[in-house]
Amino acid sequence: MTITPFDMQDAPARPLWLMTLADLGLLLLGFFVFVQASQHLDPAALSASIREGFGVESKATTPESDAPPATEPAMAQELGSVEGFAVGSAEIAQDAASLIRWVRGAAADPRTQVRLSAGTDGTSNDVDPVTRSAALLAADRARAVAVALVASGAISPDRIEFAGGDDAPKGRRVLIAIGFAGDASEPTNRRMQ
Repeated sequence: MTITPFDMQDAPARPLWLMTLADLGLLLLGFFVFVQASQHLDPAALSASIREGFGVESKATTPESDAPPATEPAMAQELGSVEGFAVGSAEIAQDAASLIRWVRGAAADPRTQVRLSAGTDGTSNDVDPVTRSAALLAADRARAVAVALVASGAISPDRIEFAGGDDAPKGRRVLIAIGFAGDASEPTNRRMQ
């Protein structure tokens, strides 16, 4: 009796593409079984179980919190700035008419959002005169720009948001970012509704 290596034995003559076709057929069958089985499930529960299966951590929500969920800031489409604040002052030094025209034109679409972030130059003199706080002076500068925009009718107050912390610019200025925030009346994820 002679022993031949496995590679040397005669294998049945099947084309190579036949195995690929069988794999594809099984994959397609599995997909249709998944779609049929998930047809009657709650979409939120299904997406949560898929996230859990792939190891994605879900954001914990506390049911006792009445605060609305935090929204992502609108992606900035146009940027501008108000500069020239005096040291320790929140008064707008330049003529606000060009700023108001720019915001009125750029934010004409009601789905846009205006994001204001203000800063100080970091010196010991550029602080709020009463509290000696640079953060309060920066907030006052952003508020002064918001008041000028709202008082002129360039934008409604509910479309203005303030940013601070790491987003605060350096220098005695207020950065204005106008971005598309979407339609608030539409659900954020229409596929799951």
